Amino acid sequence: MSEYIVELDHVNKIYGTNHVVKDMNLHVKAGEFLTLLGSSGCGKTTTLRMIAGFEIPSSGSIRVEGESIEARQPFERDVNTVFQTYALFPHKTIFDNIAYGLRMKKVPKPEIRERVEEMLSMVQLEGFEDRYPAQLSGGQKQRVAIARALINRPKVLLLDEPLGALDLKLRKQMQLELKRLQKKLNITFIYVTHDQEEALTMSDRIAVMHDGIIDQVAVPSEIYEHPATKFVATFIGETNIFEGCIVEIAGRTCEVAVENGFVQANGDGFSNGEFVTISVRPEKIRFYKDDIGSFGLQGIVKDYIYVGSVLKCNIVLPNGNEVRAERLSGEEVPKVGEVVYVTWDVGDAVLLHNSDNTIYNALNNMPIV
Repeated sequence: MSEYIVELDHVNKIYGTNHVVKDMNLHVKAGEFLTLLGSSGCGKTTTLRMIAGFEIPSSGSIRVEGESIEARQPFERDVNTVFQTYALFPHKTIFDNIAYGLRMKKVPKPEIRERVEEMLSMVQLEGFEDRYPAQLSGGQKQRVAIARALINRPKVLLLDEPLGALDLKLRKQMQLELKRLQKKLNITFIYVTHDQEEALTMSDRIAVMHDGIIDQVAVPSEIYEHPATKFVATFIGETNIFEGCIVEIAGRTCEVAVENGFVQANGDGFSNGEFVTISVRPEKIRFYKDDIGSFGLQGIVKDYIYVGSVLKCNIVLPNGNEVRAERLSGEEVPKVGEVVYVTWDVGDAVLLHNSDNTIYNALNNMPIV
């Protein structure tokens, strides 16, 4: 038996001339919290709706526990969906909202009461059963929607940006509650969001989508530390991007000519003369008033931004591009306007293939080699 509970193989969705989901392959493990992450229009919600049965794939196969479900109606699939808009019945009590699915299945009344009370306890809403949705806060409504979906004991719970309408503080609280519920119930969650921090906080694995394609599927630390593409590097958190050409590879270290000088990165899997993109996170950037002897791009400190425990620094390079770096608050740092040398450890730079060998705007400003 397959270790995957949900499998999408070569799934496509086309609306007229708009190819929304392109030859998608995605396998979700049982009991996993997997997040589809991407910007608006990337195809993540369409993918979720195809799994739920609200959209029909143009081609490809969708399986749950090894059984093909493309031809099944939404109510025939062992999956439930939680929407951002909650979709609660305003004229029904909280008890009746949660019990709705069981009543449609003609479950005996004593069992309905027992299971509703279990759900109310699980989402910490005991004593709210006689209230109506209009009497609840946004976070409470969201918990009711989750309880209504979970009471049917689905094999897979689909969540389409369910926290998007909540304020920041409540959103962060609900992130922890959702993760706690998922681990307690051991139900597979497939979660859609455009919020990178939310995805990193909650997920066992993240599938980063871009223009209908999955760029990378990996655990959060892998997505952040070792992005597979330039899009993933720039979409997840902050990063510094340098474009250049490899001029020398010595062992595992390669030297890259960029617009402002020479830099270094791990060159495993790359070739001399190849055009590449380098991604370096701000917390990996180091800068000094004096040339320390290794490679260092010269720049001028533009400003500092204080954000609590971290001091963010913007450094302007000779071509006008800015490098973002971070230091701990309280550290001694060069003054605004001073010349500094920007560097990093070779292992902290992520080297990415540039498939179209882009000729960069300032190619003429690269060092002559």
